[in-house]
Amino acid sequence: MAHAWMVRTFVKHSDEVEDFPELMHLARTVFDVARALETRLDEPARYLHMLRKKIGRLARAAEQFRTDAPQASGHMNFRQAVVSMDACVEQLRELLDEGDAALAQEKNRSEHAAATEEE
Repeated sequence: MAHAWMVRTFVKHSDEVEDFPELMHLARTVFDVARALETRLDEPARYLHMLRKKIGRLARAAEQFRTDAPQASGHMNFRQAVVSMDACVEQLRELLDEGDAALAQEKNRSEHAAATEEE
């Protein structure tokens, strides 16, 4: 999310946003997702649950940004911001998969330990 925040800052402070306010949709979405996740940093299961709720919205905003950015500017910074947001969404999806696997493994260990104690 730190990388998405950097893209958000770039977009928010770009001159092009004045002529193309649609770009702010990405900035607002990144802000929303970051704020929702930061309250759950110490609780991995709740963090993953919130990320699962928000990832679709972030992916849609990144997809719209992929369309809007080239219309706003052909500058390399905008092209790189598109690549960065796509990578961010992909990495967050990978994090979800890895986190779900780790939580399932932890649950299985806990259940096995409880069953062993009962014997």
